[in-house]
Order: sequence, then structure tokens, then C-alpha cells
Amino acid sequence: MIEVTHKISIPSILEVGKGNIGNLGQLIKKGMFKKIAIYFGEGIYELFGEIIEKSVREAGIEISNVAAVTNIDFQEVAVKAFEIPNDVEALIGVGGGKAIDVVKYMSFLRKLPFISIPTSTSNDGFSSAGASLTLNGRRMSIPAKTPYGIIVDIDVIKGAPEKFIYSGVGDLVSNITAIYDWKFEEDNNKTTVDDFAVMISKKAVNSFVRTEFKSIRDDLFLKELVDSLTMNGIAMEIAGNSSPASGSEHLISHALDKFLENPELHGVQVGIATYIMANVQQHRVSRITKILSSTGFFDYVSTLKMKKSDFKKAVEMAKDIKPNRYTYIHIDKNIELAKKIIDENEILSKILI
Repeated sequence: MIEVTHKISIPSILEVGKGNIGNLGQLIKKGMFKKIAIYFGEGIYELFGEIIEKSVREAGIEISNVAAVTNIDFQEVAVKAFEIPNDVEALIGVGGGKAIDVVKYMSFLRKLPFISIPTSTSNDGFSSAGASLTLNGRRMSIPAKTPYGIIVDIDVIKGAPEKFIYSGVGDLVSNITAIYDWKFEEDNNKTTVDDFAVMISKKAVNSFVRTEFKSIRDDLFLKELVDSLTMNGIAMEIAGNSSPASGSEHLISHALDKFLENPELHGVQVGIATYIMANVQQHRVSRITKILSSTGFFDYVSTLKMKKSDFKKAVEMAKDIKPNRYTYIHIDKNIELAKKIIDENEILSKILI
């Protein structure tokens, strides 16, 4: 019998709590780094730059350079990666999804540890191995590496605009439909499911949806959201692909990205698509409805004036986004059912125009 081993990477530093931005130096020090480079998302340095620099220097760590991430073009990022001095021992990314993706990919190219410091919870990108960059003006997913460290300050997350929290909720709840799609693929002999990755993905979303809260800015709610999105990244690392947290609902969102001039946040689109596909799958509809209703996700979406016609177009395009997969949306009758649900479902009729 041939023994197959599968190496997985998990963060060596994982800190989720209050006040972590001001204590960043001591937290990073766990990695024994002597010299680092720090990259901030647009507008983030003005908020936290001086606090972070002071904390890092007080911990005895040298800062090689500080820069702002303004461009997510694949080729530009590659050029920037090889401008990093050779004596830098780790890269720090502070900000939203774009900043994290850029620094994650630079660290992959330079084979350097990467520490992810998200300032919002719009999706699970801060914990995953993939990076979303642009090539010829279009977003595309590129293999990168799992962060060496993840440091989250709950007070910072709490201060971010609520749209980012809703986006994180939408991205996380999609685990439910994604896992069902993955099982569907296995049942149709198209793939083999990694049961451990499924377990982690299920635990992530179940822990979150069972959290009691009065407000989406409650400390416990935000910590559970961050913890669960972090577990998503680990589930995908175990699986070696995005299937534990990305199924037909993500394909619909990616399709929207292809033709909308101004797409909404990824997790917002995914959350709506998750509700659509749960109805198609007839799986956990009540649970998904409850969390998207109780958090105020549906109420927020109703202010965006998103169109039914756009979602129907995206549903038709979705199976061509990843033709190598075999989800519920790859079946013609389910495409028609999804469009019918978009037209006739009571909740969708309230939140989409």
C-alpha cells in the first residue's frame, strides 16, 4: 500500500482579541523576526500606522520599509515583490482584502513569512492561501500561501463600516451550500471529499450561527465571526482547494464580477447567492434565512438596489466560471429553478429590484 501524506500549513501566530494593534510588536516578536516590511491598505496608515510602528520598534524589531498598497495588478505586484530588500525576514499586511492579497502574494513569491492583520471581516481572505489580483483588468484567484500569523484587533473590526461585517456574514454562511455542493460532486463521482475539511468548515459556520448577540458589533459576535472565517482558511488548506467554503454561490458572485461595472462586496453577493442556492438545494433554508434576517443582512441588501435581472444572468453564466466543477448550478434544470426562485421568492422580491 502506498502511503500518501498531505502537509498542511496553519498559522504559527494566531491572536484575536481587544487592543492587539497597540501590542503588535510583542505579538510579532513570537516569530523571532529582526527586520520586517509593513504594507498598509489605502487610508489605513493614517488610522493605525504610527501606533503600529511605535509598537514594533519598542519590541526591538527593525522596520525596513513602510508602504501603501495602491495597485493589485498581478504584474505590478510581482515587480514590487522583488524590490523587497534581501535582509527582510517577514512581511506584514494591514488593511482590507486588497492589501492582504497583495502582501500575501509578495510573500509567496519571495518565500517569506506573512502576517495578516485585517481591519475588516469582509471575507475569509485574511486566513486563506489564495490571493485575488487583477490581470488585464479582471480579478482572478492566484495560489499564494497560508499566513504565518493572523492578528486581529476586535476594536478595529468593530470600528469598520457595517457593510464589511455583513459581507463577512454572507461569506461565512455560504459554507452551508458549499459543503452540500461538494458532497453532490462526490455523489456524482466527480471528486473525493476531504471529511476532515468538511468537519472544520461545518464547525466554523455552526459555531457562528449559534452565537447569541444583540448587535453585530458585540465583541463576542465579532470574535466568533473572525474565528470562524479563520477556520475557513484552515479547512481550505486541509482540502487543498476552496471547496469547503466555495460552491455554486461563489460561482454566481464571480459571474456578477465579470459583467457588473461596480460589483458589490464579494461576501454580500455571496450571501444573496447562498440564499438562492439553499432554496435550489432545499438544504438548511430556514437556518440560512434566520441568520441573514437576524443580523440585518437582508435589510442592508435592500438598500443596495441590486437587480433580479443581474442575478439571473449570473446564474446562467455560473457553470462556465469553473467548468471543471460539478455543483448544483451546473445542472440545467437547477439553473431554471434558480431563476424562478429569483423571480418569485418573497424575500428576494423585497431585497432585489
